[in-house]
Amino acid sequence: MPLNSTRGGASAKGFGFTAGVAVVAEVDYLVIAGGGGGAKGNGSFSSGGGGAGGYRTSFPGGTALEIKGIVSVTVGAGGAGNSTGSPCSPSLTNNGDNGTNSIFSTITSAGGGGGGGSNNIINAAAVGNTGGSGGGTGGQNVVACQTGAAGNTPPVSPPQGNKGGNMVQFPSRGAAGGGGAGAAGTDNPGGNAGTPGGAGLANSITGSPVTRAGGGGGSGQGTSGGSGGSGGGGAGGPGGTNGTAGDVNTGGGGGAGGSSPVANGASGGSGVVIVRARSSTILFSATPGTNTVTTVCGQDVATFTVPGNLSFTKGPARVDVDYLVVAGGGAGGGSPDNGGGGGAGGYRTSFPGGTKLTLTAGAYPVTVGGGGAIAPGASGNSGTPSIFSTITSAGGGGGGRGNSGTPGVDGGSGGGGGNASSGAASGGSGNTPPVSPSQGNPGGAGGVAGPGFAGGGGGGASAAGSTGTGSASSGVGGSGSANSISGCSVTRAGGGGGANNGGVAPGGSGGGGAGGQLGTCAVSGTANTGGGGGGSWNDTGTGAGGSGVVIVRAPGSASISASPGTNTVTTLPAPAGGCKVANFTVPGTLTVS
Repeated sequence: MPLNSTRGGASAKGFGFTAGVAVVAEVDYLVIAGGGGGAKGNGSFSSGGGGAGGYRTSFPGGTALEIKGIVSVTVGAGGAGNSTGSPCSPSLTNNGDNGTNSIFSTITSAGGGGGGGSNNIINAAAVGNTGGSGGGTGGQNVVACQTGAAGNTPPVSPPQGNKGGNMVQFPSRGAAGGGGAGAAGTDNPGGNAGTPGGAGLANSITGSPVTRAGGGGGSGQGTSGGSGGSGGGGAGGPGGTNGTAGDVNTGGGGGAGGSSPVANGASGGSGVVIVRARSSTILFSATPGTNTVTTVCGQDVATFTVPGNLSFTKGPARVDVDYLVVAGGGAGGGSPDNGGGGGAGGYRTSFPGGTKLTLTAGAYPVTVGGGGAIAPGASGNSGTPSIFSTITSAGGGGGGRGNSGTPGVDGGSGGGGGNASSGAASGGSGNTPPVSPSQGNPGGAGGVAGPGFAGGGGGGASAAGSTGTGSASSGVGGSGSANSISGCSVTRAGGGGGANNGGVAPGGSGGGGAGGQLGTCAVSGTANTGGGGGGSWNDTGTGAGGSGVVIVRAPGSASISASPGTNTVTTLPAPAGGCKVANFTVPGTLTVS
């Protein structure tokens, strides 16, 4: 999903209270602790990767938290990778440090366990530290298989992590990866190579899936280290190479340092806390300003990358909507000869994948642009704009007058130039006035006297109109664009074809009208597509622009209505999730309640 707004910190005065009464907010959460650091290698054996920070979430479908007032948020730091331990110390000093806890309200996620470092003097098992996910086991020469350090420590339900990888054969000079939120660290079967960290988990609490909390990779002895687990786990180093740090704000475990020669372990990635309101009436504020608030599907989402405070107020209900706003198409040019095709109406949409509009309760006027009217013996009239909320699509430009070499008119898409006795007439510019993404394309230039005397094609939403060269295939209107906002794919905003003595120039796909020819009338743009009208040959036929359309798509939970009755609201069947679609074919009002 797209982000509709971004807000930083603000004063907390009055937040969480209405007229002196504490307001309760139901929220979802994702709380990830700092990842554990990777262990340091030694001259004979490699070391284990750090475990991922504990991973706890209610999204989607879990039990919400109820919060009041100002809530303190702790974002855990990644544990340090070991760089000072000695393989000749009588104690196990080569392990990485554990990450620190992340805390939101009653939810605490435990720091990831540091990776296990081997010890030459006492020839001991190089077991990692327990934690949210456990650290991986280092290489060793003891006469027993070694189980990786436990994850989900302390225990919670659902589990917050997994254990580090085992050492399943001895002696083993390679090491195992740390545990991840989605899987245990990979066991090391023996040999010199390190094994990968456990995979993290993906979550869409921010509107799109992001994978976090992967385990750090175990290191190798003179050969390759294990990769970090998906979700920010750092890779283990080969011999003589330091491990790679876990990614910031993922809780990824740090990679272990390689052995032969000795190298240092890397730090775990810092954690993150993300909170999402379940009601569109809850408005968040996050401090300090490094932390942000965004809006997804009408719900505020606060992301904490550093420790801070979450405050909130209660405001009006909001709904995020997609839109398709198509203006009226331009009319084709008139003539005593071959006029240019009309440009398609400007075409602006957020669907799919663009930035939605956030609406609150109220009435929103909707303007549906009319198609441009023909003007015998003159350039075609441009279409009129369509408007919804802050979105305005410009009317399509009229086609240029034939025989006089009149340029096409600028607009949402430009009109095609009329033919000329000498000197080509340019097509009108599209995307006028300019917006991003572009709302249209230019019209094609008109032809010069010769076989065909063709007018240029009007621009369409996805392609420019073609030049009127006089061949039977010239002066074609530019293609429109297909969109499935209404539940099925419909193409709209095609440019009108230029008039052509050599053959009928078709309009662009999406409602563009065909140009006229000797004995053949120009065709108007199709109603409610914003299609441009066809250019006229000796002022025969219509060639008016097609009217525009405005379509608004809201979640199924939203309460919307459209007036007058000519406009409709329909509910889409699965798999569209019951979304509601308001279709405006005439000017009216969208009401959000």
